[in-house]
Amino acid sequence: MAQINPSILSADFSRLAEEAKAVEGADWLHVDVMDNHFVPNLTLGVPVVEALGRATQTPLDCHLMIEDPDRWAPQYVEAGAGSVTFHVEAAAAPVRLAREIRAKGAKASMALKPATPIEPYEDLLPELDMLLIMTVEPGFGGQAFLDIMLPKIRRTRELISKHGLELWLQVDGGVSATTIERCAEAGADVFVAGSAVYGTDDPAAAVRMLRNQATEATSAASWACGH
Repeated sequence: MAQINPSILSADFSRLAEEAKAVEGADWLHVDVMDNHFVPNLTLGVPVVEALGRATQTPLDCHLMIEDPDRWAPQYVEAGAGSVTFHVEAAAAPVRLAREIRAKGAKASMALKPATPIEPYEDLLPELDMLLIMTVEPGFGGQAFLDIMLPKIRRTRELISKHGLELWLQVDGGVSATTIERCAEAGADVFVAGSAVYGTDDPAAAVRMLRNQATEATSAASWACGH
């Protein structure tokens, strides 16, 4: 079953509690943390994650677009995140960090920017619960989906299958009704959607529609046969 993670980055920041409740049928609530160093934007941090955790029953999927995640990521688990994603480009010791996140009780996830290849990190995959492939350059919402990422999604799915791993493959950036089926076909099964959910009149209905689209595309995809 495909999972839809609405991105709170596209919500109304003056009404975060209500915006979180508006998508309570979603699988996770995706929380983008940006530090204005690793990416050229500044969003929210630990206190807001703690507040969101109190405001919604939906588990929090925190995507850390920050420098020094080795130091900061564990604090997001303590703040209530059920899944914490760090960028491999910023991590000094990704295996140690993934193990620490897991030891604290959250799912460990690693993100790759569009220009970062997956192949050098093949041996790290068993240490992870999820891998995130960015389908735009990280830093801002509302960007157009990069079709050139589809072969990378396919190669990543092949590596996951090769090692027989139960590893979620997440895509983030430009995911919408017009792109989600291609992502699912290529091998993604977790989808971050920002304006495609929060830019509609009925965010909960948008989540259901996207999930149905992705699930149908997955069931017809060659990688999912026998999955």
